[in-house]
Amino acid sequence: MKILAVEKLECNGHVNVLGEHPTTIEMTKDSDLTLQGDCIIGVKATKALKDFNKDFKRLAKEERYIQCNLRIEDREVVITGKGDPNLSYAHPTDIVIRKSFFTCPRTVMIWADKAAKDLPRDFIQLLKNPDTRLECEFTILELL
Repeated sequence: MKILAVEKLECNGHVNVLGEHPTTIEMTKDSDLTLQGDCIIGVKATKALKDFNKDFKRLAKEERYIQCNLRIEDREVVITGKGDPNLSYAHPTDIVIRKSFFTCPRTVMIWADKAAKDLPRDFIQLLKNPDTRLECEFTILELL
C-alpha cells in the first residue's frame, strides 16, 4: 500500500454518545449532541470536510480506498471505505462515514466496513466522557 494523502483531526467525547446507528459514523464541529444523534461519536472537531486539503479531496473523487483510524490513547479502530466522484467535501461542520453509496456534502467516504453500531462498546463507553480526546486520521491509499 502507498499513502497518497492524509487528513488528521481531533474531537471530544460527549455524555450523549450512543454509537448505535446501523449505517453511519459522524464527527462534528458542533459542541452539543442530543440523543437523536446516535451516529455521532465526537463533537468539537478541529476540522470539517470543507477544511480538508485540495489534494485529499481530488484523490477521494477518483474512487480511491480511504482508511480511517480512530484512536483513543492506546485503543484504535480501523475503518475502510472508498471515495466517489460525487463527493463534494463541502460541509462546514460535519464528517460522515457511510456504509451505503449515498453521497452528500457531509460524506467523507462510502462503502465503509463499519458504522457506529459496529464500534467496540468499550470504545463507545470511553467516548461518553467529554474529556476523552478522539484522534481521527483519514488516509487515501493506493493498493499495489
